[in-house]
Amino acid sequence: MKDKILVTGANGNLGKKFILSKGEVDVCALVRSEKAKDDLMSFVQAHDIQDVQIVKCDYLDKQVIKELARSCRYMLHLVGIIKENKDNRFDVVHKQTTKALVEAIKGSGIKKCCYISILGAKEGSENTCFSSRGFAEKLFLDSDMPSLVLQVPMVLGEGDYACEALKKNALSRINFTFRKLSLEQPIYAKDIIDVINIDINRTLKENHSSIGIKALAGPTSLTREKLIMKAAKQLGVKVKVFSLPLFLGYTLARICEMLFSHPPITRAMLGVLDHDDDIDPLPSSKELGINLTVLDEMLEATISA
Repeated sequence: MKDKILVTGANGNLGKKFILSKGEVDVCALVRSEKAKDDLMSFVQAHDIQDVQIVKCDYLDKQVIKELARSCRYMLHLVGIIKENKDNRFDVVHKQTTKALVEAIKGSGIKKCCYISILGAKEGSENTCFSSRGFAEKLFLDSDMPSLVLQVPMVLGEGDYACEALKKNALSRINFTFRKLSLEQPIYAKDIIDVINIDINRTLKENHSSIGIKALAGPTSLTREKLIMKAAKQLGVKVKVFSLPLFLGYTLARICEMLFSHPPITRAMLGVLDHDDDIDPLPSSKELGINLTVLDEMLEATISA
């Protein structure tokens, strides 16, 4: 019998990439809506992927999760947002969901959890996204379940939102952004998937793996301006990047939060995007067993695709 992996947020870009790369394991893919279920089913069928069970469920329904977890050996928790709206609140998506999952998998067949978080996550942060993510991290680390928390920055992968946004900015010729000197350190989506697959194999086959918080990013940290210009060069165009005052962004975000149930930008989102990502990724990448993709190769594989 093959090992089964429980995946939350399986309809997202990382979830789909993991399912595409899953190898000889079964997957129990959890989604929250019929739309997400249909979308993931279409993806699985289009790529002729076998042994994927897609389940629509409420992540807060501990009884349902407990039953699904009985036959699983590893949990990959991909649920997360950087922008709140009336239907998705940090308190529910990060805190309540993680708490329910941690409680539901107690006594199941799951040997380990991997939670994909973000750089800057910290319980007690003034930024509500960072603080709720930090709270979720602590729930895993304080539980009896061995857990690996991966803190990652902007993720670039073929067809991903961040990749398409970067491409759009690069092609704009004249680009306006908030604080163009903010530091970015993008990581290739495939590198994250490689870490997950290596950790699954180490956990289930070799009976040893990494636990705790591991900060992981691409090899290059550079300003947002330089990243956009690099992307433009990759696309064969030129772009001018101009900074808008950050206070203007926060004022605009506050107005949007008051006027719209689904605001296009929020103050917490701006804070996440403005976070300076500048870490040494080598210790974590070495421990986790991967060679990081360099930025130029990343851009060639994603925005030029």
